[in-house]
Amino acid sequence: MTVKGRVADIIFVNEENGYTVLNFETDGDFFTAVGIFPLVSEGEVMVLTGEFKKNSRFGEQFVVESAEISEPDDLEGVYKYLSSGLFKGVGEKTAMQIIKTFGMDTMDILDHHPERLREVPGIGRSKLADIVESYRKTKQMKESLFFLQKYGLTMNLALKIYKCYGESTVSVISNNPYILIENVDGIGFLTADKIAEKMGIDRNGDFRIKAGIVHTLNEAAGKGGHTCLPKNILIDNASKLLSVDSSTVERVLDGMFNVKTVDVDGVETVATELNYRTENSIATKLILLKKGVERWDVDEDKELNNYEKTQSITLHDRQKEAVKKVFSSGVTVITGGPGTGKTTIIKAITTIAEHRGKKVVLCAPTGRASKRMTEMTGTESKTIHRLLGVDFAAEGKFEKNESNLLTADIIIVDEISMADIYIFYALLKAIPRGARLVLVGDKDQLPSVSCGNILTDVIESGVIDVVGLTEIYRQSEKSFIITNAHRINRGEMPLVDNRHDFFVNNKIDGSDIVNTVIGMLKTRIPKFANVTTNDIQVLTPVRKGIVGVENMNAEIQKELNPDGEGIVHGKTTFRVKDKVMQTVNNYCLSWRKPDTGEIGSGVFNGDIGIVASVGKSGVDVLFDDGKVVTYDGADMDELTLAYCVSVHKSQGSEFPVVILALSGSNYLIMTRNLLYTAVTRAKKMVVIVGDENCIKKMVGNNYTAKRYSLLKYLLEKNVHKVEILWG
Repeated sequence: MTVKGRVADIIFVNEENGYTVLNFETDGDFFTAVGIFPLVSEGEVMVLTGEFKKNSRFGEQFVVESAEISEPDDLEGVYKYLSSGLFKGVGEKTAMQIIKTFGMDTMDILDHHPERLREVPGIGRSKLADIVESYRKTKQMKESLFFLQKYGLTMNLALKIYKCYGESTVSVISNNPYILIENVDGIGFLTADKIAEKMGIDRNGDFRIKAGIVHTLNEAAGKGGHTCLPKNILIDNASKLLSVDSSTVERVLDGMFNVKTVDVDGVETVATELNYRTENSIATKLILLKKGVERWDVDEDKELNNYEKTQSITLHDRQKEAVKKVFSSGVTVITGGPGTGKTTIIKAITTIAEHRGKKVVLCAPTGRASKRMTEMTGTESKTIHRLLGVDFAAEGKFEKNESNLLTADIIIVDEISMADIYIFYALLKAIPRGARLVLVGDKDQLPSVSCGNILTDVIESGVIDVVGLTEIYRQSEKSFIITNAHRINRGEMPLVDNRHDFFVNNKIDGSDIVNTVIGMLKTRIPKFANVTTNDIQVLTPVRKGIVGVENMNAEIQKELNPDGEGIVHGKTTFRVKDKVMQTVNNYCLSWRKPDTGEIGSGVFNGDIGIVASVGKSGVDVLFDDGKVVTYDGADMDELTLAYCVSVHKSQGSEFPVVILALSGSNYLIMTRNLLYTAVTRAKKMVVIVGDENCIKKMVGNNYTAKRYSLLKYLLEKNVHKVEILWG
């Protein structure tokens, strides 16, 4: 619905994102309005579009979808507008004098004859200049925001654009709206294209074609993890997106300077300049680390014998080989499935190195993977972001870099397959020459959701030393989890006895699957396994449908946390005690640790927590590592319910109990390595709820989606260049 009225008073404003709570007057009635507003003042006349919703804490509120500003239409409105504090030099007294002098002509005077303000008692040359300048800036901003709103942009995005371009907003956007894609976070090709269409910009123009090509590459990176695309696929996809002839796309592509085309095994392949430079730099740095290794005075055999005696452990030959490689090689990859001894090797490396006076640092791409590494090794591990130290004066930059190197002799990165090329490159830049880099991962898991294919490319290049672990060392006689993970990986059906730690509940109907999962979460598994509901993580392969992430979260929330204090954001209600997840990296979100008083910034994709409290504009979330983060306004977009998460999102994490909900779906999704990845997330118990035939199909489906990347090609190419330089 749409209402016109006046801002009666302003209760709360978040100046960063424009989230505002205000009382609004229309036809003698008052109500509270909440949403993203431009810079508003009391007395301002506005047209609001939205709907009334009930907030569990604050009662009925008008949730604003869009807000447009109108000129004040009576003397009281003009007075409140002038005396609101927006205009330098104008307080209540001066505002009253201006109205006494000009009455309802005041706004016209300000717009067209501001010099006449000198007629008002108390306004001299200096004060006139202040008033005119502040009025001009305020009016310019509001006109820019109104201009942007005409093209269907939310106030939140409009404010972001104005902060980027300021008074040049209208001229810049009018000339080339596609420039928004490069400079404003949250604006993609589709949004810019809608603006351009409403402006009547030529749909066959080069600006549009170039933007569509870059969008196609970025979309492939964001949704498929590809760092590049074969030229023919890129042209075909961009042509469909733009609804233009493929020859037009090819013509424009061949003249672009911000993309790179290379020949990979006879296939013309295109990447954005950023992705090409990043992967090329990764390849070069890995090779230089390998070539620049310094010989350490370490007798590996003697150290390994001492380690076995002091730890009362016997290492197998393959494990010893891995430890020796680390001490002799600049870069080593250690890969293997669950139970193959990766953690044992990390412990041995750390103990032996520290005994020889070497400093070892452990890290992982995500908070949960890092926490798991700490628990498994007994040595502190950090996220790569925390290890590098986020430079909050420059978003996305790090304190540790090529000019401020890490202090470390050995850097061990667990779950390397989860890292994207950007964070991996940032880490490589901070590694000192002569240090050892150890990359640990499971090559049989799903590829990273993020951009890149680091582990697979490094292994397949043959340039870096690799130790593959196949022997299973960690296995309880009664445990089927590790046994079945390896059976699945070999294309064999899992063994099920439904008594110990691996269960299958055969359900075919989607509603039955959902209800069974909820029953297990609420009572059956907590009683059987002596765990809490929060120890149990529900996984599913898909986002949509009855057994998809979105519906599962909604249905589980209804049963586990249906009442109590909450706040509605978009289509989701967040309540105290809800399990939630951060969905993107946000370097600017502030956090605090109440127990220690520590404060900092940075919350990252995949971090899971619990809603601790609900406020008038957002929530406080307590994360697993003790951080408390306040979300409000646009930051709430980055939060989602996490009773159920996708198998992809679960990578790098380990949970006491995993419930995997399976229903028939796309052949390309329901694969062996997806089932393998889900099973290997569990420490104590796996329960699969779904069609047994679906399990059988997944075990037999060894399809692996092609991940287009350049790292393997660039490693092979650059190793020859380095050989020439180094001899």
